[in-house]
Amino acid sequence: MILTEAGIDFIVKPVDVLESYRSNVPIDEVARYIAEKKTKQFPYLREKEIVMAADTTVIINETILGKPTDAEEAEQMLSSLSGKTHHVTTGVCIKDRHQMISFSDTTMVEFKVLTDKEIDYYIKNFEPFDKAGAYGIQEWIGMIGVTRIEGSYFTVMGLPIHKVYEALLKF
Repeated sequence: MILTEAGIDFIVKPVDVLESYRSNVPIDEVARYIAEKKTKQFPYLREKEIVMAADTTVIINETILGKPTDAEEAEQMLSSLSGKTHHVTTGVCIKDRHQMISFSDTTMVEFKVLTDKEIDYYIKNFEPFDKAGAYGIQEWIGMIGVTRIEGSYFTVMGLPIHKVYEALLKF
């Protein structure tokens, strides 16, 4: 949706990449590292073909919250974010046959204290299982729960389009 709204034509080519990382990767570089891993699934590109991949991490208290595997884990994640500030980092990697650019962008997000009822409603009515930290800022929980952000809203959605645009100009 973000690329479409920005007027960028693209084709989605899903890849199956284990979103793991080595223990020596700094926590704030994990998203960029995984984005680079995803682009490596396209080793042979045609002339003028560009591939881009992104990954998003939610970080609270120096811990990465991945994608929850079930409702219980989603509830734990949302409870840990409730009433606190966390950081969302989205890493992006763009490459063609001749060059590769990777970068990340971080946004601070603050949640109000969420009630158990609000968390339960969100988990039952939305799909938190494919989202880092168990939430989408553009969904109901973001609308009623996020009290402040410092940085790019689009970074929290999963694509820092302002930086993507500038990087694409180099191609």
